[in-house]
Amino acid sequence: MAKTLNVALPKGRLGDKVYDMFEEAGFECPSIKEKNRKLIFENEAAGVRYFWVKPSDVAIYVERGAADIGVVGKDILMESKPEVYELLDLDTGKCRMAVAAPKGFEDDVQTTLRVATKFTNVARQFYASTGRDIDIIHLNGSIELAPILGLSDVIVDLVETGTTLKENNLEVIQIIDTISARFIANKSSFKFRNREIEKVVDGLARVVEGRKKEKETDK
Repeated sequence: MAKTLNVALPKGRLGDKVYDMFEEAGFECPSIKEKNRKLIFENEAAGVRYFWVKPSDVAIYVERGAADIGVVGKDILMESKPEVYELLDLDTGKCRMAVAAPKGFEDDVQTTLRVATKFTNVARQFYASTGRDIDIIHLNGSIELAPILGLSDVIVDLVETGTTLKENNLEVIQIIDTISARFIANKSSFKFRNREIEKVVDGLARVVEGRKKEKETDK
């Protein structure tokens, strides 16, 4: 029997949703739903071994080969640009990478735009494409506070519902990209274990298409 595929899943709500997709695709591992402190969950019959990691670490585990495959947000791929293959958009965990500012904000192009964000590479690349001169202020949390307290002019951050922005008198002024969960693979694993990985891709793709059809039917 071929050895199992190591699968890195993001901890939290997104990881739970994604595991359900793997289960639906035929790669179930019942022990993962048991209440315990185990770190690794294996089902040899299905050929998978799952482990939970911090969402921002998934790509590192896959890039370095500790995991053959994994699921990561597109935002992390955009920011860190890991050396992995992006094989499938799972059409879940959807939100937007956006620029937001206080309501009524007017950009004075004669001055350097102060941009607060934890996505410094994304912000730098986006504004480089527009030719705008910026000063990036790297923050790790509560990004919305920066323009409120005058630390920055705008922010670059993920926006899901926009509720937090509205409650703090901020609004989206530009959309950079649409974000969702992506299925990724280690480059070496994809070369040497292509058949097993493609089987997972095909299974997940059927789940994604099936759910899209269900949504269309419900409309």
